[in-house]
Parts: sequence; structure tokens; C-alpha cells
Amino acid sequence: MDVKVKKIEGIKGTLTAPPSKSYTHRAFVIASLARGRSVIRNPLLAGDTNSTLDACKAFGAGVETWQNKDVVIDGTGGELKTPERAVDCGNSGTTIRLISGVAALDGEVVLTGDESLQKRPMQPLIDALNQLDVKAVSVKSDGTPPVMIKGGGIRGGDVRIRGDISSQFISSLLIASPYAGEDVKISVTTPLKSRPYVDITLDIMERFGVFVVNDNYEMFKVPASSISGYMAGEYVVEGDFSSASYFMAIAAVTPGSRISIRNLPGHSKQGDRAIVGILKDMGADVDIKENTVVVKGSGGLEGIEIDLKDTPDLLPTVAALALKADGKTVIKNIEHARYKESDRVRSCAEELSKFGVVIKEERDRLTIDGAGSEGRINGAVVLSHGDHRMAMALTVAGLMAEGQTLVRGVECVDISFPGFFDCLNRYLIPDSSISQISSITP
Repeated sequence: MDVKVKKIEGIKGTLTAPPSKSYTHRAFVIASLARGRSVIRNPLLAGDTNSTLDACKAFGAGVETWQNKDVVIDGTGGELKTPERAVDCGNSGTTIRLISGVAALDGEVVLTGDESLQKRPMQPLIDALNQLDVKAVSVKSDGTPPVMIKGGGIRGGDVRIRGDISSQFISSLLIASPYAGEDVKISVTTPLKSRPYVDITLDIMERFGVFVVNDNYEMFKVPASSISGYMAGEYVVEGDFSSASYFMAIAAVTPGSRISIRNLPGHSKQGDRAIVGILKDMGADVDIKENTVVVKGSGGLEGIEIDLKDTPDLLPTVAALALKADGKTVIKNIEHARYKESDRVRSCAEELSKFGVVIKEERDRLTIDGAGSEGRINGAVVLSHGDHRMAMALTVAGLMAEGQTLVRGVECVDISFPGFFDCLNRYLIPDSSISQISSITP
């Protein structure tokens, strides 16, 4: 599926942010391990989170969806069943990593996924599980999925793991550790990147009754509590700052616009709430009212230096903003963004440069020489690389480019935000400046 995008100004509208993908994944997994029935209210039901839900079912959790809105999970109490076949995690790196820890509690299972997922790194988590007497191997012997895990339980004790590739490895160990035979001490051997995602994990663990000792993100101690484990309950998923960032960016780069986005709590532990501060630093007019963020198009942004060590999912959004900023924008500490659905550092450099700006790609940074508020960027034919965040960010870029932009392969937005284009056309852009098409002749 492709979309045609035209330049637009003066967008006015109010919408509700979709539910958080990160919170939904973790709530599904933890509720599946809890003893008793949990109700997850307002979860994100999308490609990635559905993969997690299917994996939870495969390990014995009972799942019902009420009115396409709430998900009811009858947890296993940590007593899992062995899946009858390989567990397909689809395109979801979060799923395969979180479920690897769960699988360690059970018998032998293979975790796999689509072609993109089978390129994602898993070796640090595989090594960590083996330290806990769980036999785990990469089937291809290259540190990527499929992964075979011969579980039967986690012994407990000390485990060392690096933190500079993916915080999801640590979240996986944290979530499963309450069911270990003894306390688990997780030592992080390199500086932890994407730290807010670990905060989200710890937050949901606490909501379900498990408290972790956190020693400055260098060591975590999880008490073994297999008798009780997680306590079932009701959990409400908050809005997603990552998905909302595209609407904030659209308002910021289109003159005369004003977009209000509800369901974004100011106390959120989501790292991607940093987009609010980034927009302010770039000169955007941003106002926060209770659980609503309001962004107005001020007519110009300034290039700045931005560290995305803890928020790599914001890279495509920030890079799109930089296209029309005055001066250079330097986005640094982003090497770990290369291990997402696409190599996002390279994807951003390749695709956004097609709009006519100069982009310098380095291993851990991008430098974007923006066109400025008085400059011009031109419509282009660009590719999503099968990456949902690239597809949405390229759409943002197309809305400020002269002429027409064609974004190819946008069906991947279903991974995290199935209603993205419908939301744009229904609430913000009713004049069809964005039109979906099934195919087009080059």
C-alpha cells in the first residue's frame, strides 16, 4: 500500500492519542504470568501487540477481548504449558525478547518471526539466560532468531548483561525473574540505553505487585516470589507519546496549524514524552494542559543538537522536523536505532535526503542541514523500508514539501498505529491531502 501526500497548512483539530505500545506489551505479558483474572483496559490492539497476545495464549493464558476495547486475561500463575509449535512473533522485537524470558519458565520452544525480525540481535539475552541455567541458542548460530529455549525454570542468582544494544533484554529478565528459584541479581555491564523502557517495565511490575531493587540502573535485584508472583488486577493503558509525536510534528511544521492531542499524561514514564521538550527547544509553540498537549505552527524551527540515547524511536520524527529547521540539526547517540525494524539511521539518511536537503550519516549520529522556514523542500518518492515509524515520519515530511510525495509500503503502520491515516483524514485533514492507493505506476 502506498500513500500520496500533498503540502498543507492551517491544520486545526483535536484527537486522542492511541494507547501506548510499550505499556500494552508489558501489561499483556505480566497479566499472563499473574495468578487470576486481569482486565487490561484501553490496550493497543495492533500487529506487534497482537503478536504478544498470541504468544501469551500459546503459553497457556486465557484471553478474551471485550467490545474490541478491553482485553481480559486469565493468568497462568507462572505455571505455563508448552506450546505445540514454534511461536511466531511476527515483526515484533519486543515480543520475542519479552517472551524469551517467559519461555525460560517452561519446556522446549522455538521463537521465530518474519524476515525482518530474524535479523534482530538476541545474543546478549541468550547469553544471560544461559547464565541462569536456561539452555538458549540461536538456531542459525549467529545471535539472531529463530531462538530455541529449553526452559524448565530459572535457577536464579547472578547474571551479567550489556545494556547498550536493547533495554528489552533487561526487561525480559526482570519480568520473568519473580518466578525464579531464588533471587535474581542483574548486573548491567555497559551504560544502559533506552532507560525509560526499563522504567516502564518496573512501573507495570509494581502495579502487579512485584517490587524490584534498582541500584542506579547498574544492578537490579528481583525477589523470588514464585508462591505468589504477580497479582492479577485491572490496568488502564495510557496514551502513546511515540505515536502522538507525528501529530505534534505535523502541527509544528505546517504554518497556522493547531493540533490538540489528548490522553498524554504529564507524569508518564515514557521516554518519548521528550518530544515535547525537543519541540520547545526547536522553537515550536507547545502548551501542556492536564493530559493534553497542544502544538501550534509558529512558522519556523531552529536546528539544535539532540541526544536520543534514551529515545531512539523518536529518530524518524525528529529527523523529519529537521528538514525545515533553520541551520543544522545534530541527532546523536543513535547507533542502537540501527537495530530496529530497519536500520533507522541509514533509512532516515537515504529517504529524507530525497526531499533535497543535505544529510551526513555517521555511525551514531545524523547531521541534517535544514532548508529553513523560507527554504524549499521538494516532494519525492520515498520508501518505508517496512518500518512503521519511517512510514509515518515520511508522511509528516510530505505534508511540508512542495508538490506531491509518494510514500511506498505504508501498510507497516499496522504494527503500531493501524488507524494512522484514517485519523489524519478524519480529524485533521478532511480535504484529502493524504490519499491511500493500492498501487501506482512509477
